[in-house]
Amino acid sequence: MKKSILKIGKRDKSLSNEIVFNLLDEYIADSFAGRRTKKNGQRITHGTINNYFYLFKYLKEFEEVTGFEIKVYIESNLTYNEKFRANTYYKKFYNAFTCYLYDKKGFFDNYVGLIMRGLRSFFNYLELERRISVGVYHKSFYIPKEEIQIIALSHEQLNYLIYDESFKIIVQEKKMEKIRDTFVFGCTVALRVSDLLQLSQQNLVVTNNAYYLKVKSQKTSTHTSIKLPDYAIEIIKKYESYGSKLLPDISIPWFNEQLKVFAKLFPDNFEMIKTRERNGKQIIVYKDPNKKIHFKLSDHITSHTMRRTAITTMLNLGMPEYIVRKISGHAANSKEFFKYVRLSQNIVDQETDKIFEKIRSLKNSEIR
Repeated sequence: MKKSILKIGKRDKSLSNEIVFNLLDEYIADSFAGRRTKKNGQRITHGTINNYFYLFKYLKEFEEVTGFEIKVYIESNLTYNEKFRANTYYKKFYNAFTCYLYDKKGFFDNYVGLIMRGLRSFFNYLELERRISVGVYHKSFYIPKEEIQIIALSHEQLNYLIYDESFKIIVQEKKMEKIRDTFVFGCTVALRVSDLLQLSQQNLVVTNNAYYLKVKSQKTSTHTSIKLPDYAIEIIKKYESYGSKLLPDISIPWFNEQLKVFAKLFPDNFEMIKTRERNGKQIIVYKDPNKKIHFKLSDHITSHTMRRTAITTMLNLGMPEYIVRKISGHAANSKEFFKYVRLSQNIVDQETDKIFEKIRSLKNSEIR
């Protein structure tokens, strides 16, 4: 895609909405084609680019529905007083756009944060790569965040899914064996689902009758390696004749849909209240708002549950954090990883017990 040539005069105060959307389109195209990369030179992921598409869509909708004109000020051409007016415009825009995302679209803090992060990134692109003086107004665009409920099975529940023979019979009768096998394997190796479903024979290394899974993450390009237990080896051997992939060839959307059906087979499909945050306020989300019916565990089970279960299981059963990170591919300072550490209450309990045990072991003479 050939970039548009912008001719900005010394008297131009702002870019029109048409030019802004053309530039946003080029921003997306540059990201998709690899002309725009991360700071470390890696390509922008497809998931992030997909968020940019939705940013474009929602800005268009916002302008059409509200009549709020989208424009970008050229700060180097503004007078002192005009800079104050530009600042006022951006504040009004931010409030109006986020209200639209919350009230009209019904989004929660986490997704609004993704959209606003993409918008700030677009302004940085205009300044750094298109050499358009946009100023620092966009840096005041607050990015909402929320703590999403992390749903992970306990190691007792995972043990049941792996070894209980009566459950295996039920799974076979319900024709859910491929879903069960893929889910159990995912709960073992801690891979992102995008990497898990792409596993092939090339990812399998056999040394002295030991099976190792070696993967380079699509998202972070980090290398992970894990030795497979017997039940995981049995699963991949079951599907050897299916083709080059280690696991059944299924799509992520269909897998997520079938997982909720599979989870209804769990012996304890208990009620689990779902909460989200909107503008920092916690809101209870009902499965049936009219009847105030809450969600159940099966409603919360998704492909993300596998990775969460694997990581929390390793932590809860005593595997050191640095080894878990090596397997999961998280960086040492990963905020995402420490969500799992917080979830692993067993670790907190153990460390707390150590402290109080030290207090109890102190002698009066030592205290003096």
